[in-house]
Parts: sequence; structure tokens; C-alpha cells
Amino acid sequence: MTDAAIRPAPRPVPDLHGHGLLLRPWDPDSEADLDAWFRGRADPDFRRWNTPLSLATDRAGALDSLRTAAAGSADGSAAYCVTDAGTGAVLGHAGVTVVSRRMDYGLVGYWVLPEARGRRVAVRALVLAARWALTAPDGPRLHRLELGHAVGHDASCRVAERCGFPAEGTLRGAMWEAGRHDAYRDVHLHARLATDPEPDGPFTPTPAPV
Repeated sequence: MTDAAIRPAPRPVPDLHGHGLLLRPWDPDSEADLDAWFRGRADPDFRRWNTPLSLATDRAGALDSLRTAAAGSADGSAAYCVTDAGTGAVLGHAGVTVVSRRMDYGLVGYWVLPEARGRRVAVRALVLAARWALTAPDGPRLHRLELGHAVGHDASCRVAERCGFPAEGTLRGAMWEAGRHDAYRDVHLHARLATDPEPDGPFTPTPAPV
């Protein structure tokens, strides 16, 4: 029997609804999803604050990374395409990575497309993703969910605190410098426990610019 034959099958990723958003699995076969994924990860502001393991510089590289993200896992990790609940327009990404099932802790991350910024998309998406990861019956039911961002990324710091992730300290040299895999920078660590209270709402969207 091969390893593939005994490897647990990926868990289905449920849709998440609320606060004017629909979070659904990414579809690597969708040109619209691939375009949004490529634009989001190629955006200069994303590149300033994030350095993925793979720096996709073309659509082929973006497709490889999207397929990897969308493949799912048996431990409950999930990559969500954040969309407008009314129009279906792609707004960004929210991902939950289960790090340890024994300790029941994981990581959460997010990004928002340039045209969707200023509408509280990150806050609304993070509230939904964290609730699913920590307490939902069909989620991984984690005990601890960590959120880290590069020191100096004040907007992400505000999103974290607004969503019930208090700051816990600074991790020295815990992520790569922008665009590099040979130099490091500090990370501001936030975390939320399943036993923490839900953050105060309401989490209402702001109007899209006209």
C-alpha cells in the first residue's frame, strides 16, 4: 500500500457567510480567481509586508501557488477566497493554517486587493475566519490562533486588535525582509484563544468608492 493510499483525505472547506461577505474555497480552474490571486500577491503593498515561500512572477507561478493553497488538508487548514456577498466580486484572501493538532494551535493571515481596501474587508473576513477556526462545529476547533505581521505594518495591527487578537510581543527575526529569502525582520505577534470573548461589532462594510 502506498503512502498516498493511506494518507487522510483533505477535509471539505465550508463556505462562510456574514458581514456582507462570502468566504469560499479558491478555484484554481477559474480564470477570475487566478487573476485575483496573481494581482493580490504581485501587488507592491503586499510585497512590502509579505514574502511568500514562492515569489510568483508570472501566471504560471501564480497558478502553482494557488493550486497548492487550494488543495486542502486533513488537519483543517483552509484557504478562503473573500468575495462580496452581493456581487460575487473577489476582494481578497483569508487563510487558516493548522500548525499543531496536538497543541491545537494555528496561524491566520489575510490580504485585500487594492480596489477593495478602505471597506473593512480585512476586519470582516478575519472575524469570520477566526470564528470558524476556533469555535465552529465544522472547523478545526483550535485552542489558539496566532496572527503575525511585520513590525511597522500599523494597518494590520489595527485589524488584529479590532478582531480580538491582542498584541503579545515581538518575535525577533521571524520573517523574511521584503522580497528576500536571505535577510530577516521582526514580527509583531497577536493571538486569540477559543475561550476569549467575541470582539465587539457591528462589522459593517463601508461603501465602495464610485
